[in-house]
Amino acid sequence: MNATALQELHTVRDLLRYAVSRFNAAQLCFGHGSDNAWDEAVYLLLHVLHLPLDTLDPFLDARVLTEEKKRYLDMVERRLTERIPAAYLTGEAWLQGQRFVVDSRVIVPRSPISELLVDALHPWVANPEAVDFVLDLCTGSGCLAILAAMAFPNAQVDAVDLSEHALEVANINIEQCGMDGRVTAHQSDLFDQLPHCEYQVILCNPPYVNNSSMESLPPEYRHEPTLALAGGDDGMDIVRRLFKDAPRYMSENGILVLEIGHEYENFVNAFPDLEPVWLNTANAEDQILLLTREQLES
Repeated sequence: MNATALQELHTVRDLLRYAVSRFNAAQLCFGHGSDNAWDEAVYLLLHVLHLPLDTLDPFLDARVLTEEKKRYLDMVERRLTERIPAAYLTGEAWLQGQRFVVDSRVIVPRSPISELLVDALHPWVANPEAVDFVLDLCTGSGCLAILAAMAFPNAQVDAVDLSEHALEVANINIEQCGMDGRVTAHQSDLFDQLPHCEYQVILCNPPYVNNSSMESLPPEYRHEPTLALAGGDDGMDIVRRLFKDAPRYMSENGILVLEIGHEYENFVNAFPDLEPVWLNTANAEDQILLLTREQLES
């Protein structure tokens, strides 16, 4: 920790200015809940001070206790020297206003599928209350499964992951969000160990980063589990298996919503005959697609 900073910085405004300057000078990589140095500095400080995450202005000129400064400056230093994502430093991540527990057993929740769940996949799902069964494959922290349970109030949601360590985190979040009995975690390699069910909605945010991109990932992303990121030579290894087996687990009018990140060209090259609906959000274009059972069977 910088002893001079501890001595000379006094207010919330001082600490934020210092952190933003250090983050920018270090050219940190963002993308785990924020996309710029200011938002990340604010989030970390409000977390340390136990202040509401959406209320900064009234506190900008408040003086900060020495112990509070120490905690914040230690966190800033770890962010800089170890390049740890902010969510791992705080042990939490926020998605669509919902708090999730996270650590290095899971990737940091950030899927833009969450934006679509706010509207219960409208208009692709005509009646959210009529949805009985939802499947979230590669669930990680369980965030999409939990948001799906909120979007489809009468549905049973199965949250599936290959990693037993990820499912430990998912179960913490299921309990914390009051979704015991609504969301059930299963350890399975995609569908391989999953009991048969006909799902009206299947969600999947699989490992899709291609080998070339994996080799050039910024340090922040290297703290996340490789199992949850690496998608093979063209990023489509898991997607191929998914498309092969999914129809048997879909209801007659079932839909599959799949995230592929920045692998649009690799997806089109791998599946030139498929014509999915591309679901753009405020934060993602050509990253999420929708397919019906009929399309997958053909």
